[in-house]
Amino acid sequence: METTRQRIAEILREEPRTAGDLGASLSLPTPVVYDHLEHVSRSVDGDGEFLVSPPTCRDCGFDGFDEPVNEPSRCPECKSERIEEPAFVIR
Repeated sequence: METTRQRIAEILREEPRTAGDLGASLSLPTPVVYDHLEHVSRSVDGDGEFLVSPPTCRDCGFDGFDEPVNEPSRCPECKSERIEEPAFVIR
């Protein structure tokens, strides 16, 4: 039986996914998925590369968030809370 982190890694090898997508498919709360993603990002060695499409503000387009493996609550530039989730993939 696979662990949750192994299942997440397997899904990310197939196609890019957001934490919300992963949470819905694995029946996990999004904050728990982010915790698992942190560990998955460190455990990918010679099996590929953990890539992140950063979160993006839907209002001003800002994408320079400090921690891409995190769900920001608002944009530091325009203070908007309309933030598109980061997407993750293992290639």
